[in-house]
Amino acid sequence: MEHLLQSLKIGINDKIYVKDPESSDLGKRIIKESIIMIEDMGFESFTFKKLGQKIGSNESSVYRYFENKHKLLLYLTSWYWGWLEYKLVIATNSLPTAMEKLSKAIEIVTKEIVEDSTFSHINEEILNKIVINEYSKSYLTKVVDIENKEGYFVIYKRLVNRISNFIKEVNPNYKYSLSLASTILEGSLHQHFLKDHFSSLTDCRNNGDPTQYFSNLVFSTLKS
Repeated sequence: MEHLLQSLKIGINDKIYVKDPESSDLGKRIIKESIIMIEDMGFESFTFKKLGQKIGSNESSVYRYFENKHKLLLYLTSWYWGWLEYKLVIATNSLPTAMEKLSKAIEIVTKEIVEDSTFSHINEEILNKIVINEYSKSYLTKVVDIENKEGYFVIYKRLVNRISNFIKEVNPNYKYSLSLASTILEGSLHQHFLKDHFSSLTDCRNNGDPTQYFSNLVFSTLKS
């Protein structure tokens, strides 16, 4: 799987960026350093001016790639969901049963992420922390409906639909496959957040991890 991912280019909606950051060394440096800086200082404190200083370039050079930091966050989170989608598709493609496919899908989208060497300019482990802490800021805005119509969230929605289809394969009579699929994705982020910041509010620290929790939740629900 990792060999296939090495030649992978995540297809991001070109309306999110001004210039594709994957098209130049500077663009890749912008992505690499922004991930590190956002995780370190938080999205609110992060600015293009600080990013420009970090990469040794003018602030204006960052604006040649992204209109604002909201669009940059949309790019980073879209890339993350696209990366997970490819991993899910490859990992489930050869599995023989619907139960195995759904189990593997839950594992992929809920487990803790470790960095791999597939994309040298993107630290997936740090990006995962950004998604856990900052993803809701990409859509909890006044313009979410407009951006949704523009297709900014299509990768995330496609991932939800893939999981929903696995759920329907396991139990065709279950009426809430999309709701359950989106609960797995959003709930996993929330459980990881609780585990890191409000550990007294989750059982996922002492009685297993989010993967075990959501596997139990999903298959218990589908059995009933």
